[in-house]
Amino acid sequence: MSAGGDKKLIVVGSLKGAHGVRGEVRVKSFTADPEDLFTYGPLLDADGRTLLTPKAARPGKDHFIVRPKEQKQKEDWDALRGTLLHVPRESLPDADEDEFYIEDLVGLDVYAGGEARVGRVKAVEDFGAGDLVDIRLDGGGSVLVPFTLADVPVVDMAARRLVLARLEDWLDSGEEAPSPE
Repeated sequence: MSAGGDKKLIVVGSLKGAHGVRGEVRVKSFTADPEDLFTYGPLLDADGRTLLTPKAARPGKDHFIVRPKEQKQKEDWDALRGTLLHVPRESLPDADEDEFYIEDLVGLDVYAGGEARVGRVKAVEDFGAGDLVDIRLDGGGSVLVPFTLADVPVVDMAARRLVLARLEDWLDSGEEAPSPE
């Protein structure tokens, strides 16, 4: 996804529809500190267009009630229910040591047991039981590996590489690990 060229957009929340009839909207935050959602500037759609510019926000039950700069009718906000809210990657603060933005892991080279490159990170998924690194294998196919310290002991952002403890543990039986070329 890009906004104005090659800017990466990061999902930070979603719209939950209108709140009442006075133009307020309900917003669900996906940020670690939910209030941080309102410190990144205008919230964008997947194409990088401004969707919501918060003027004020107050906590609701599991969301925030936001007074937006944009004037829309209740039906318009309700029609946007479920829309993901994005901000440009450069709007987010730098990650702390040993912390990563999932988007920054995509594209890293993947190594197994040292210097043997076995693939590249295609995506990071979460189906409800924790993050899984989706690795496109150099020899074809892909594999999902839990993003845990035991399974992925090294993430070296400077070298743009991720190291797996044992790739063989995650391959289907009968499948072999790609051999280094």
